[in-house]
Amino acid sequence: MKVISSIQEWQAIRRSISPQKSIGFVPTMGNLHQGHASLLNKARNENDFCVLSVFINPTQFNDKNDFEKYPKTFEEDVKLASDCHVDFIFLPQANDIYHDNYLYQICESNISKLLEGKQRPGHFDGVLTVVMKLFNLVKPHRAYFGEKDYQQLLLIKGMVEAFFLNIDIVACPTVRLSSGLALSSRNNRLNEEQIDKSKLISQLLTSGLQHHEIRRQLETQGFEVEYVQEWQKRLFAAVKIGDVRLIDNVKIPDLISDIADKDL
Repeated sequence: MKVISSIQEWQAIRRSISPQKSIGFVPTMGNLHQGHASLLNKARNENDFCVLSVFINPTQFNDKNDFEKYPKTFEEDVKLASDCHVDFIFLPQANDIYHDNYLYQICESNISKLLEGKQRPGHFDGVLTVVMKLFNLVKPHRAYFGEKDYQQLLLIKGMVEAFFLNIDIVACPTVRLSSGLALSSRNNRLNEEQIDKSKLISQLLTSGLQHHEIRRQLETQGFEVEYVQEWQKRLFAAVKIGDVRLIDNVKIPDLISDIADKDL
């Protein structure tokens, strides 16, 4: 496994890889957990090379404190990547990725304004811009994303289609603790009591209750609820426990959803 922080060095390596060899790519912000491991293992099994990027992208944080508190665990990340037999870790620097000072951006004008986009203005502009830059650098055949960030997944799929990128976007199921809590890098900021309490999120989302009742019960339990909403045949939630923001979503097979839902 090789760690590359220079864009120029990575580009030279990428040019040396035979066009006949497939590349599976997992872009991350580090602080890796078993959810990331599931993506890396799938990328490793389905391609000749597996590339992991670790880049805490400043442009997708609308809250400066959230950016500053984002966990940095590079040594542990390298160990997990090695266990997953990753070939390359791409570790670009912000001043190289944004050498244009973020003057050029990728924006989407529909889905990105709902749910997470409504709560976090500009978030998806930062996500799409950095993913486009990474796609152009890594030039993967397949890229792997978890369904926990389902809205992000849809936007990245849409961007790939809109710009005719020859990349297969592979959706991977959310990995959860035995309690049902979705794995997230932000879980590391929760204490034991908060982790135990947060299992209520997935339990309520899968309870069959209506979204307004789920919201009421979460608020009764002390969560600050940003939204609980049905959309795209799924049920989405974003809540805060203490100063930690958590999101989750589950599939609702029989739900008929409307992208123009006035609640969004």
